[in-house]
Parts: sequence; C-alpha cells; structure tokens
Amino acid sequence: MRKLLNKELGRKSIQQFRRSEKSPFVIVLDNIRSHYNVGSVFRTADAFLTDRIYLCGITARPPHREIQKTALGATESVEWVYYESTMDAIRYLKSEGYCIIGIEQTEGSFHLQDIPVKKGEKYALVFGHEVKGVDQQVIDQCDMCVEIPQFGTKHSFNIAVSAGIVLWEMSKNLTLNLPAGLEKHSRGRKRI
Repeated sequence: MRKLLNKELGRKSIQQFRRSEKSPFVIVLDNIRSHYNVGSVFRTADAFLTDRIYLCGITARPPHREIQKTALGATESVEWVYYESTMDAIRYLKSEGYCIIGIEQTEGSFHLQDIPVKKGEKYALVFGHEVKGVDQQVIDQCDMCVEIPQFGTKHSFNIAVSAGIVLWEMSKNLTLNLPAGLEKHSRGRKRI
C-alpha cells in the first residue's frame, strides 16, 4: 500500500468547486466563539460540497488569521453570509424552503442515524455555541432537532467534530431509501 500524492487525489480547483453541484445542506453557526472552530467548519463544508455557511451573532468572519489556520483556504471556496441575528438567518432560510434542523439534545430529538434525507429537499443545519448550544429561541423555530448518540461520560462533541459527523451521516443518507414516516420517529420510540 502506498500513500497517494496530492496530485493523485483529483482535488477540485476553487473554480471547479464553485461550478460543482452542491449538497442540499447549508450550515448555520449560532454564536460560535472559537475562530478555530469556525475555520474547521469551513474546511469540513468544503469537503462535503456545502453550498454556504451562515455566520451569526458573535461568530467570527473571514478574513481572520485563526480562521485561516484551520480552514486551509476553504474560506475561498465555500460561500458565507453574515447575519447579526441567528433568527434573521432562520427566517430567511425558511422563506427559501429549507428544513431547519437544530443539532442539539432536546426532548423528542431524533438520533442522527435515523434522519431520512430526501433528494430534492434543502436542509439548514444549525450548530450552536460551544458551551450554551443552540439558543432556545432558535430551537423553537427548528423543524426538528437531531442529536449524535454518545456513550461516554461527556454529553457533547466539539462543534467542528459535530459538523463533520453530521455532514457525513446526512450525506451518506442521501443515497439510502429509508421508510416513509420515519421523520415522525423520535427518541424513546421503537427504532426502525
């Protein structure tokens, strides 16, 4: 086995990325305090051909040295928009027909692996503050909330890790044919 060289990986140029068909996901960052986390989310968004990132509230915006350090140039490929209020971003996305999904532990939240992702639908994935999570006012506007099952002593992942897990699982689910009605499935009910 031989490690591939960068030139063998078939990576897209920024121009090719911009012309590529994007995934049906956008990311909303609700008051993320760490510049490094923001940069990491940009890098992950690039890897999954995410159309856009909505940076809200105190979330840092490019250009910034700490964002660039972890984004490794992904701020040049992934489009972003800033909203002073996360609620304004959510209202806009709802008006554009997005299903708003809060990534948060809530009553009735779905487990990530149980979320049906339907082709032709658009999804806005909302990730919250590193300590406080997604603001309750934002959760109240979500169409559903999703949590990543965890089995250790901690009850949360780093925001950048969460973004990678969620985008991977939801991208993977785009190709599956899941049973109709699963969207009504919530924690505490029988798993399919």
